[in-house]
Amino acid sequence: MSFWTNKRVVVSGGGGFLGSFVVEKLRAAGCGEITVPRSAQYDLREKSEALRLYKDARPDIFIHLAAVVGGIGANRINPGRFFYENAAMGLNAIEAARIAGIEKFVCAGTICSYPKFTAVPFREEDFWNGYPEETNAPYGLAKKMLLVQLQAYRQQYGMNGIYLTPVNLYGPRDNFDLETSHVIPALIRKCWEAKQARAPEVLAWGTGSATREFLYVEDAAEAIVLATEKYNKPDLVNLGCGEEISVRDLLEQIRSLVGYEGTIRWDATKPDGQPRRCLDTSRAVAEFGWRAKTPLREGLRETIQWFESNARLAMRA
Repeated sequence: MSFWTNKRVVVSGGGGFLGSFVVEKLRAAGCGEITVPRSAQYDLREKSEALRLYKDARPDIFIHLAAVVGGIGANRINPGRFFYENAAMGLNAIEAARIAGIEKFVCAGTICSYPKFTAVPFREEDFWNGYPEETNAPYGLAKKMLLVQLQAYRQQYGMNGIYLTPVNLYGPRDNFDLETSHVIPALIRKCWEAKQARAPEVLAWGTGSATREFLYVEDAAEAIVLATEKYNKPDLVNLGCGEEISVRDLLEQIRSLVGYEGTIRWDATKPDGQPRRCLDTSRAVAEFGWRAKTPLREGLRETIQWFESNARLAMRA
């Protein structure tokens, strides 16, 4: 019998970018009872609402992906909101899981929780060695506290909770709103719009010298489903592809794939964010046999093709 046979699963954030792919992977794995709660139905910022969700859905497994997220600009504008809402949703979902006696809780963290000057590649042992990068520290710390909660609940109550730390995600169905999007969808949209308008230049934030690692969303979803099946330890696990690239080189790849021939102007008055990001993913390989499959250029091509086919929808969402 499949691990997923007769399992009831709740995926918070299951209607979002990563969550929609996780739901698809769960269905493909044989999971037939999946609840995707909407915030209008269950406001996880309220403990009573989280308890009501558990009572209604009666899950064996809760996969917590719901988050209030955005790029550097959105984090700078909303530090209080990003801290409170992400902390409250996670704290309530985990506490309600304890009360309900759930079989397993799976929590997606964030690379933003790592210290600003972590040595590359980031190893899980480095997680507590300093303060996160300032522009997204409130969000990163809110998510970081959920690891503490899961480990404390495992110690005191024997609750099986695992914590996964994905690097920056990208792919089809991403958020392309320039006010709230992350770097890849923002740069794709800027280059695409500049091409359509025959604009002579594209303005990019920062200096382009910061490095990032990007994980294709379908690979991340596969990792979450595999970890849910096979991983049952308290230690966090990194999810990444191991490929580091500067934002400048990333933009050149995007410009080439979009077919934009204008110039790039860098606005150095805007922040670069964390200087470097690249994860050591050896623990994911050792613990549940997962490796990322999608090379960055291939993933960018798929993302751009999706955006071009859904541009009106993507820019309105």
